[in-house]
Amino acid sequence: MDRMASGWINGLIGVLIFAGSLPATRVAVMDLDPVFLTCARASIAAVAGWALLWLLRARRPSPADLPALAVTALGVVVGFPLLTALALREVSSAHSIVFLGLLPLGTAIFAVLRAGERPRPAFWVFALLGSLCVAGYALRGGVEASARGNLLMLGAIVVCGLGYAEGARLSRRLGGWQVISWALVLALPVMLPLGLLSLPESFARVGAPAWLGLAYVSLFSMLIGFVFWYRGLAQGGIAAVGQLQLLQPFLGLALAALLLHETVSWGMLAGTLGAVACVAGARRFAN
Repeated sequence: MDRMASGWINGLIGVLIFAGSLPATRVAVMDLDPVFLTCARASIAAVAGWALLWLLRARRPSPADLPALAVTALGVVVGFPLLTALALREVSSAHSIVFLGLLPLGTAIFAVLRAGERPRPAFWVFALLGSLCVAGYALRGGVEASARGNLLMLGAIVVCGLGYAEGARLSRRLGGWQVISWALVLALPVMLPLGLLSLPESFARVGAPAWLGLAYVSLFSMLIGFVFWYRGLAQGGIAAVGQLQLLQPFLGLALAALLLHETVSWGMLAGTLGAVACVAGARRFAN
């Protein structure tokens, strides 16, 4: 299998894993504070990542790699989980999932700014049209929408796109699982104390679904998904493979409807379908 095909397969596996992130977060924040959830998921994943690094005797990153690891950690370990957890206190997971349609464009922009990729002009036409589909839905709103929730989701998309591009750029040197593991370990001295400070007064009212949600976002969303995702981005190109994220709203909406019994409106589906159609065109001109 050539490197490009391997990149698309790894990227697809990553997207499949990430699709459950927002529904799982939505379930968890019903019983857990967003700050505690963010710190707990990062700390749990960091311990697992450190164990991987130790067992597989991964080489340490050089001092020159630390700024890129810090940016990666701020984007995908702290920023995106915290902002989405706060947003999901105000909007449904189905509503927030549609914002993921903006993530391929954000990732592509940072791929140009941080990784030196140069997609063809037609790529940007399709990418912008896809983003407009999503923005049009967000502005149209709905009964479950709030301005604060929308702004939090937009902020999450920006920091996540930066974290994806920075981590993928570094993965070309260190490897995908090493990058996310080192980023988690780097964030642990901050996230663990904050998690302890934000502990709930009592866990008696925390139900099993919330614990399952925490387990999923800690191990799958925060670590295992990134093993495949960063490898795919590094192999197939950040801007190109990043377009696979447009499958994530479809998968996430299905999970929100099946597991959380949330309403998936025709507006959500239309916005997602329009974005996916545009990104299918963008994929053709990504390289």
